[in-house]
Amino acid sequence: MNTSAILTQRLIAAHPQWSVGLMLFALHAALAWGIGEWWVPAALLAHFGLFLLWQPVWRGEQEIELRHAFLVVLAGVLLAAWNSWWLMAVWLAVLFGLIGGSVPGITDRRQRRVSVLAAFYLLSMLLMWVVPQLLADEVANIAHVRLVRYGLLGIPVVIMLMRFESRRPEAPVAVDLFYSVLLFLLVVALVLGSFVVKVVSQGEYPMALAQTLFVIALLLVTLSWLWNPRSGFGGIGHMLSRYVMSLGLPFERWIQQLAIFAEQESEPQRFLGLALQHMLELPWVCGVQWETRSGPGEFGTRSDHVAEFTIHDLQLKVWTRWSLSPAVMLHLGLLAQMVGYFYDAKRREQIQRQNAYTQAIYETGARLTHDVKNLLQSLRSLCAAAETSGADQAAALQALMQRQLPQITQRLNATLDKLRAPQEVDSDQVDALIWWQGLIQRYSTRNIHFAVDGIVRNFKIPSELFDSVADNLIENALNKKADGHPVRVQVMFSPASGGTLTVCDNGAAIARSIAARLFDAPLPSQTGLGIGLYHAAKQAVRLGYRLELCANEPGKVCFALARDHVNASVTEVVPQRSSG
Repeated sequence: MNTSAILTQRLIAAHPQWSVGLMLFALHAALAWGIGEWWVPAALLAHFGLFLLWQPVWRGEQEIELRHAFLVVLAGVLLAAWNSWWLMAVWLAVLFGLIGGSVPGITDRRQRRVSVLAAFYLLSMLLMWVVPQLLADEVANIAHVRLVRYGLLGIPVVIMLMRFESRRPEAPVAVDLFYSVLLFLLVVALVLGSFVVKVVSQGEYPMALAQTLFVIALLLVTLSWLWNPRSGFGGIGHMLSRYVMSLGLPFERWIQQLAIFAEQESEPQRFLGLALQHMLELPWVCGVQWETRSGPGEFGTRSDHVAEFTIHDLQLKVWTRWSLSPAVMLHLGLLAQMVGYFYDAKRREQIQRQNAYTQAIYETGARLTHDVKNLLQSLRSLCAAAETSGADQAAALQALMQRQLPQITQRLNATLDKLRAPQEVDSDQVDALIWWQGLIQRYSTRNIHFAVDGIVRNFKIPSELFDSVADNLIENALNKKADGHPVRVQVMFSPASGGTLTVCDNGAAIARSIAARLFDAPLPSQTGLGIGLYHAAKQAVRLGYRLELCANEPGKVCFALARDHVNASVTEVVPQRSSG
């Protein structure tokens, strides 16, 4: 950009009202004394040049294309060379539409006044001077001529003398296309209506203009009421908004079909392919292409018009049959976002399923490892008894082996069964007294005190659950340290509540942060995988029992396994309903 252009832009930015006022001055000089005068072409060229400096369509520093430049030059030559009142009428209507369409985007009050005064001048010049020139039999009196030539000249003077803050060159006033076209059509309807009424009625022009204004005003009032009525009917505005936003597409039906795809297809890539293939059914879409982390894909055919969207990890290109308007682009962007969000939700679901599968594998392996560790501990106890026993204890050792080895074999078979069918719950019931005696014999070589609170007879308990809980609690208690002294472990069994097992030790208390989520999730452990108590608590809940920490003090830490009456009642009632 050269120096003169920069200075011109700065001058217009500092005094934007000058370009409007000078533009109207040049137009007034070309029209007020008739278009047959010798200075009219020069005045119209000056007016058109000032219009180009003021126009809100292109910025001053913007380079326009060659075809646009050709149209600008052609318009200037046509305006200056063709002396026609009809051309002047159309040009004034166009200027009125441009200036009126910029008024809604103006925030400065004084600048808005300039636009209103300029629009008033153009409309007055059109109706008071140009239109009467179109009527051959209309004779203007001297007062009318002087009013047009000297009275309307005061409006550009007032505009140039007004002061307000300069407009920033990088923030030009936007022109509302809808308002501009609407104002242009209203002015054209007013001019042509007045012309027709004047010719048909053979009356005076002011009366024809008044009649046309009255009819247009009545139509506008009726249209404004129909646009937003206050009783029942939604109005033309509501219908037009729905039409513009729908753009020939039943949006609800498309979303419903998208939801059906999301419900039927769990794989993200297959869902994405179905949704984008369904997008090809839109009349203005001819092809789609997408790219994700899983790979690219494409449907349809390509064209010269493409719209690109990026939604999270989805990159989408949509080819259309024709150039998209801003409203259609907004609509297409909304559809692309819906597909992208559904696809992202499918990816999260897939990741959650994979994590759940991995978690199930981990829990199953850790649980079986813990069971095998307990079995090895029992075998170590038998080996220790065999190593420390003498020849005189051979009969007792043989009896111990005969009792313990079948139980270890049975527990090993149960562990293998859980490996084959990890979801099945082993709920084999055994006599409580037999189970209690077996537990005492299994830990007879350890420093553990066993006690019974009441008479244990004539009821059964789930052996797998009580074995798992007892082994976990006893081993955890034996692994503790009690200020350098051996840990005293006490195991108590009571027939109350369908069998209650309590394990206490005199070791250190469990930290509150760990105790709060002891049975809710696997916890880090220095002696195992941290899943023993978590699995035991879940197994207890499934069988209608509850494992809880009933005491947690230094020197007294107690766990209790007892029947949960709420869960027990539910598990007992539901089978009765289903069988009946």
